[in-house]
Amino acid sequence: MPTRRLIALTALALTGTLAAAAPSFAATPAPGRDRERSFAVIGDVPYGADQVAAFPRWVDQINAADPALTFHVGDIKNGSTRCDEPYYRMIRADFDRFENPLVYTPGDNEWTDCHRENNGGYAPLGRLALDRQVFFDHPGTTLGRHPARVTSSAAAGFPENVRLRRDDVDFAVVHVVGSNDDLQPWTGLGQSTATRDQVAEEQARMADGIAVVREAFAQARQRHDRAVVVLQQADMFDPTYTPAWTDISAFQPLVQALTDEASRFAGPVYLFNGDSHVFHTDRPLAAGSPWLATYGVRGSADNLQRVTVDGSSNNTDWLRVTVNQPGAAGVLSWERVPYSP
Repeated sequence: MPTRRLIALTALALTGTLAAAAPSFAATPAPGRDRERSFAVIGDVPYGADQVAAFPRWVDQINAADPALTFHVGDIKNGSTRCDEPYYRMIRADFDRFENPLVYTPGDNEWTDCHRENNGGYAPLGRLALDRQVFFDHPGTTLGRHPARVTSSAAAGFPENVRLRRDDVDFAVVHVVGSNDDLQPWTGLGQSTATRDQVAEEQARMADGIAVVREAFAQARQRHDRAVVVLQQADMFDPTYTPAWTDISAFQPLVQALTDEASRFAGPVYLFNGDSHVFHTDRPLAAGSPWLATYGVRGSADNLQRVTVDGSSNNTDWLRVTVNQPGAAGVLSWERVPYSP
């Protein structure tokens, strides 16, 4: 292990901080990258010192498989470690290790939950600003050694909300996080209810995310594209517990928008998320799904399939998603690829 990273991991174990690493940026796409018809999805990684140490090696393994691009669906740390800036800088350096474009959307652990004492007692909106500063310093451009251009909501203040199109598939990557999309109280700062600033931030971010989703569907219908893919951190349909309304209420407008748009789209729709850490596939908006009543949704969308990627202690693999040739049984197919020891 390189000396610099060993020192950083020792600091993490002792204090929860990591030595800063300068980010790099490359503006010239590598030749021939678009010929690939697969992409990777990961999330809720790295969690804890062992995964932090392993993460560069895992990035190298994904690079060796040469997916056209990789999506990280949020949570670059676990929920009980500090939200210190040097750690974010180190993860940015790891992200710059990806050979092909990397699209990252924030998770709740790197900002909404940073009010917790064991996270450093930070103001979450301040950590959100830091996350954008570190990871979205070139709006409209992905991360990775050979970045790609994307359509960004940077002008509206949300550089992390992006759209892109590959192989007649439209992608919408939206910043929607657990902790009820940051409407749960910042108890570490002495709050028992959501603050006015907290509510205003969430409503504006959710409105922009829904607009990005609707635009992706509009473009897909106009071009007669094959599928629409939405990626985000929050698991809005977590099957591992029965949520209270205060756990999920903020997601209702997006769930309704997805139902509306998917039901009007002729092709398949795919929703990839992290957050609940256990690989799972289902159709949460299909007719008869209990989630329709939970969210009070009008209509249904049988064509929307949801995929949760492994994360946290289950983070032993990455998800390789293949864009199949026309005529295949599905536009997308996927397999979990184990990391090598």
